[in-house]
Amino acid sequence: MKINGVSFRTSAFFPKKSIKKQKAGKIQNAYKEPSYTNTIKPINNHYNIFFKGYMGDKQPAKKLFWILTGRNKIYRDEDIFNSMWKVKTDIGEKTWSTIPPWELLKRTPEQAIQGICTLNDTYYIPSYILSPNYGDNWGRKANYFEINPRLIAKVEGTRKSEGLLNAIKILPAIPPSTKSIPHCIILSQLYPTYKQYNDGQTGSESLYCVDIHSGISKNLTSPYLERNGERMGDDELVKAFNDLAHFRGFKTGIRIPLSSGQISVQGRDFNWQTEENAFIDACVEAIDLGFDCIFFDGGKHIENYQMEYYCGVGDLPNYKQMQYITQQIRQRSKRFDIALIAEKADINPRFENLGFTAGTDWGMADIPENLEHEYNKQLWNSNYAAGPCVSDDNDDGTMSYAQRLYRIRNIFNSNQNPKRKTPVFMQMHDLFPLKEGITTHDTMMNSYNRSAFGDLESHYNNIFAQNEAARNYTTEVYREFEKTMNR
Repeated sequence: MKINGVSFRTSAFFPKKSIKKQKAGKIQNAYKEPSYTNTIKPINNHYNIFFKGYMGDKQPAKKLFWILTGRNKIYRDEDIFNSMWKVKTDIGEKTWSTIPPWELLKRTPEQAIQGICTLNDTYYIPSYILSPNYGDNWGRKANYFEINPRLIAKVEGTRKSEGLLNAIKILPAIPPSTKSIPHCIILSQLYPTYKQYNDGQTGSESLYCVDIHSGISKNLTSPYLERNGERMGDDELVKAFNDLAHFRGFKTGIRIPLSSGQISVQGRDFNWQTEENAFIDACVEAIDLGFDCIFFDGGKHIENYQMEYYCGVGDLPNYKQMQYITQQIRQRSKRFDIALIAEKADINPRFENLGFTAGTDWGMADIPENLEHEYNKQLWNSNYAAGPCVSDDNDDGTMSYAQRLYRIRNIFNSNQNPKRKTPVFMQMHDLFPLKEGITTHDTMMNSYNRSAFGDLESHYNNIFAQNEAARNYTTEVYREFEKTMNR
């Protein structure tokens, strides 16, 4: 994340990111950093815990399908069945759909769920769906894909909704986890934007800000999920998304900022001295709703580390405080297999000691020799690794398809043992190219109705590039994924 700005109303204080380095403060890192394994005393307990645990239906995916259809029976989806990309592996067949995302978005949520079952060759929704098991340290080696659910959400005039249902729709087109390596889908948004300015509406509200303990963003939920007086709760819809993603073989996660000026709590200003517990509980809530991973925007700069590159707004938690936060997320959620990711964190031992699992954008994706060097240098560490990006949320769309494909080939192949590979980070654009003029960064900053004629279908058509070059690129990317499936 790079954000420049001084005034603080979200619609005004998040102008386009500058490539200039902004000096934000003196680095103060002279003391010896304590080990993450030491006992960490709470920094404060000033604020009451909001979140009391997930209380929704214990089989939310089944409930969602029943509300959508009025039935429990699953039928084979012929479109998905006839578009399968199949890869034989020694642990079974890996499959995904080649239907392009703009066509998947035009399908119904009912078809999306039946499509996932069709790919799994399992024509029922299991009563209980567990996250795929790749061990407690899966996040150290995973391939991460960030999807912006607000971008692909349903648009009705100035209203945006159903981002989660539409994220479910495109899951069939994403290659599943491999034999050894989990694929993790990270959502750019879960909670409303800062102080809920224009949440659920088109406009210029940045996703680099968040209002915690105000429910799930209306960009993601739906007001129409009801049958016979029984409604699908927003928390149940989130849990259903995670269960269906897990059923598809993915891990899942969310992005959340650490800069205090980019966080609000139920519409009031946030500070790290009094709202620490509220932040921890917001993270625990996400884990309890089924997510396996949290991506901390601004995680590199804890305790004023390399602040000459910091462009966030407000202060960050200090070193001991961040240790306490990561420790408490695991303890309160009772999940010690989750991955906690620090944006742009490097191989400095401070990040492992902070309780992080992986860092992003480390390693030169265009130079395979450098990636091999970083792989070899980090082989010894089973708990933490920093890895390269194909692209990140700062992507301005200028990278060619050839360069993106070259990066993907490099990061998939610059290791001898995939179980020890470094983590890999990419955006939806790296798999499904966005239309010319639409960039990953722009979609983080703004929420537009992209319809040419006021209809929903043209909105979906105008998100993704549909030319031959873009479709050929996606086919080549699929081939690169196919090569990894038996590793």
